[in-house]
Amino acid sequence: MIIGTALSNSATKALLLGSGELGKELTIALQRYGVEVIAVDRYANAPAHHVAHRSHVIDMTDGEAVKKLIALEQPDFIIPEIEAIATATLAEIEAEGLCTVVPNARAIQLTMNREGIRTLVAETLSLPTSRYAFAESFDELKTAVESGIGYPCFIKPTMSSSGKGQSMVKSPEQLQAAWDTAKASGRVNTGKVIAEAKIDFDFEITLLTVRALNADAEIQTYFCEAIGHVQEQGDYRESWQPQTMTPAALALSQDIAAKVTTEIGGLGLFGVELFIKGDEVWFSEVSPRPHDTGMVTMVTQAQNEFELHARAILGLPVATHLEKVGASAVILGGINAKAVVYEGLAQALSVPDSEVRLFGKPEAFTNRRMGVALASASTVDKARAKAVKAASLIVVKSNE
Repeated sequence: MIIGTALSNSATKALLLGSGELGKELTIALQRYGVEVIAVDRYANAPAHHVAHRSHVIDMTDGEAVKKLIALEQPDFIIPEIEAIATATLAEIEAEGLCTVVPNARAIQLTMNREGIRTLVAETLSLPTSRYAFAESFDELKTAVESGIGYPCFIKPTMSSSGKGQSMVKSPEQLQAAWDTAKASGRVNTGKVIAEAKIDFDFEITLLTVRALNADAEIQTYFCEAIGHVQEQGDYRESWQPQTMTPAALALSQDIAAKVTTEIGGLGLFGVELFIKGDEVWFSEVSPRPHDTGMVTMVTQAQNEFELHARAILGLPVATHLEKVGASAVILGGINAKAVVYEGLAQALSVPDSEVRLFGKPEAFTNRRMGVALASASTVDKARAKAVKAASLIVVKSNE
C-alpha cells in the first residue's frame, strides 16, 4: 500500500459516512498514517468534524447527494459509520470502480438491514440465532408472535442502531405500542419490523473480528479478546475486556464470527455480537466497523479497534492481543440542551488508572452518549468500578 501526502495531489483520501464518536477516533487513526479524511454527517459539528481535514453536512440517505459529494471529493475509500446511508448508491459506485467501499457494498447492504443479515446467517450459513419473523403490518406481527415467536419477545425496526425503536414485549397488550415504536424510530423506514424470541442467555459479548492481510498478503481472520457489556433498552452502558467464558464457547464464538465475516468479505474490523449460555452460542448482530462497546480497547490493547480498522483497510499488519484488563462506562447527557458544559473532569481523572473521552457533540439529550470513562485494573470487577465511578463524576450542564 502506497500512502500519499494529505492535502496534496498525491493524497490518499478516506470519506467517512457518519461522523460520531467512533468516526472521530477512526479519523485520528487514519491521519496517523497520512490519510486525508473527509467527515460527513447529517448535522454540523459532529465529533469527527472537529478533527477531519474537511467536513460536509448532507442527507446520507439521498443517493444523488452522496454521488455529488463523491464526485467532488474523489475518495479512495468510503467508510460507513452509521446505518442511515443510501446503500444502493454505494453499490453503484463500487460497480463503477470509482473507489473502495469498506468492507464492500454488499456488506453494507446486508448489515444495515436486519432482514438481510439475519436471513444470511440463519438460512444461508445455518448458524444458530433466536427465532425470528419479519412483519409488514401489525396483523402480520401479531400472527408471527402468537404462532411461533412467543412471549416475551423483542420488536425492532429492521434498520436502526443503539437500541433505537426496540421494545421488549411481555404480553399481547404491549404489542401495539411496540409496533408503533419500531415503525416510528427506525433510521430508515423499510416497511418492516423484526420480532425476535427472547433467548435465555448468561451474557452477551462483542467479538471484535478483523479481516486483514498477513505477511504473505493473504486475508487472515484475527480476534480480539471477548468484550462483555451491559445494555439498557438495547443501548450500551458499560463494557469490559476480557469477558470470562468457557473454552468451548469461545471457540464456537470465533467459529461463528469467522464464518459470518468470511461470507461478508472485504477488509476491516467487524463487531460481532453473540449470546452465550454455558457452552452454547447464538449469533445476534454484526457491524462492519468499530463497535461502541469496543471503545474499551482504547485502554486494553496496544492497537485499539480504530487502529485495527485503519490498518486493515490500508493493508497494514495488525496485532489484536490484550495488554491490560479494562472497562468503559458511558457518560450520558442527562438533559436536553445545546451549548453544554462539563463539570467534574478533574475529579474523574483523579480515579487511578482512568481516562475520559468527551465527544464534543453540539447538543445533549437525556440518553445521548456524550463521553466515555475508561479504566484499567488487575481484575474486571475493579476496572468496572473505576470506570463507573469516573463516569459518575462528570456532570453535563446547560450553558444556554
